[in-house]
Amino acid sequence: MRVEPRVVVDFPGEDGSRQVRVGKLSVGRAYGLWDVVVFLERAGLPWDEDEITRSDRIEWRGGGPDVWGP
Repeated sequence: MRVEPRVVVDFPGEDGSRQVRVGKLSVGRAYGLWDVVVFLERAGLPWDEDEITRSDRIEWRGGGPDVWGP
């Protein structure tokens, strides 16, 4: 059984972006939900936007998937 790493979307920065990590690896700065989808796909976790907003495997710090401002 394959165990997928935990995903963390950090607090929004002053520019509205949020750092995204998969496990201990930083995969980029997201400026919206679509960026998170792309980063996860590149990391081998092909989730769609709906899965991302509902998943308990993603830790949203400083607000959920609808928060992208400082």
